[in-house]
Amino acid sequence: MNILTTGANGQLGMSIRKNAPSYPGHRFTFTDFEELDITDFEKVKEFLSVNKFDVLINCAAYTAVDKAEEEKEKAQMLNVTAARDLARLTKMFNVFLIHISTDFIFDGKKKHAYTEEDQPNPLSVYGKTKADGENTIIDNAGNAAIIRTSWLYSEYGDNFLKTIIRLASERESLNIVDDQTGTPTYATDLAKFILDVMPNMTQAKGVGTYHYSNEGETSWYGFAKAIVKIKGISCAIYPIPTREYPLPATRPAFSVMSKEKIKSEFGVTIPTWENSLRECIAGL
Repeated sequence: MNILTTGANGQLGMSIRKNAPSYPGHRFTFTDFEELDITDFEKVKEFLSVNKFDVLINCAAYTAVDKAEEEKEKAQMLNVTAARDLARLTKMFNVFLIHISTDFIFDGKKKHAYTEEDQPNPLSVYGKTKADGENTIIDNAGNAAIIRTSWLYSEYGDNFLKTIIRLASERESLNIVDDQTGTPTYATDLAKFILDVMPNMTQAKGVGTYHYSNEGETSWYGFAKAIVKIKGISCAIYPIPTREYPLPATRPAFSVMSKEKIKSEFGVTIPTWENSLRECIAGL
């Protein structure tokens, strides 16, 4: 397969790039904003016309959750308008689109894992634009897969893991929110999942929606405690409620996602978040 990955300098894009050599049967092209601005319809159209891709993995997104509350137009442009254009163009050129979405499309009111059939009800501008992006792909794409993930971290870029390591190394204690529950996801695991199932996934017709995160659940406090323990940093971690750490964007209180669909359809085994966290920290 001839595969284009957009947003290739982000966490997931870099993780796909890292793992691509393990899939010698495919030819990969990696672009980010500098090489291909996905908000420029005509440039993307020309790029797809010239290169004849089989699959486009769209890792590009506006992901600054709190900043999106102010920069609504930027979030809308990247998460909705560009997603719509990619859907239309991949349909035009018969390219299978794999689009990455998020657990932030849910309102967090459920008490057990969200399935792909649960109704989105986002609480933030970021979540709303990602939900609208999903809808515009459903409305405009030919054949596509939407993959929702959660609490992504990696060796690359800025993320919760690296922030906690930095702050814990500088301070004697940290207060971390303990009333938001979800699942940390190692970007390398998600990248491998996409590349492993891609030959089967791309055989499907229409638009399918899937959930992928690591196994298990925790709070941001639990995640932070695990990070400092594995890293061996002597910093005390204290739990606090969300109300003591107010942020511009409202987060879902519970956003654990069910992976039963991908397990049954693709027969995948998913690592626990704790084991993947150890693997990522060992590679830092």
